[in-house]
Amino acid sequence: MNNYSIAQVLYLIYCKLRGFFVFKEARLVRFPIDLRGAKYIKVSKGFTTGVGCRLEAYPMNREQTMFFGENVQMNDYVHITAMKSVIIGSNVLLASKIYISDCSHGSYNGDEFDSNPNIIPNKRTLIAKPVVINDNVWLGEFVSVLPGVVIGKGTIVGANSVVSKSLPPYVIAVGSPAKPIKEFNFETQKWVKIQ
Repeated sequence: MNNYSIAQVLYLIYCKLRGFFVFKEARLVRFPIDLRGAKYIKVSKGFTTGVGCRLEAYPMNREQTMFFGENVQMNDYVHITAMKSVIIGSNVLLASKIYISDCSHGSYNGDEFDSNPNIIPNKRTLIAKPVVINDNVWLGEFVSVLPGVVIGKGTIVGANSVVSKSLPPYVIAVGSPAKPIKEFNFETQKWVKIQ
């Protein structure tokens, strides 16, 4: 607490007390926070948010659709939307201004289910595919995670990346679309470039 002013300490105490009534298991929920469908969101011990986060759960079947493992730390202005299932494992670190969603307005896969561009975007059929972010993942600033993605354990995704396809465990991925550029070698205990 040595790095905080008295006003900041009072703000953190306020957030801790108020956050208890939002998510009992949370370590700290910073306000303001935008919660939509809070009863469909499950957080575990040690959950922490930054300011301005937006968590939206619009379940298809009236069951919980957004799950956070233990010790998840979300920084400022993270936006997560769950319609089918978004599962975030334990010890996950989310930098600021991240977008994670399991749904999209329409389908654009080049098949018979494609959405017509003449239909107003918010009137197109919502398509949902589960998202899973496994334990010990770190997502950098401005990362976007799109529907149907699985991010493997221990993976790091670099800032400004768009994860449109699943990533294996223990890699560093960057770009749009995000692609692995390094992997962790457990024999040498070092990150090595992928050839």
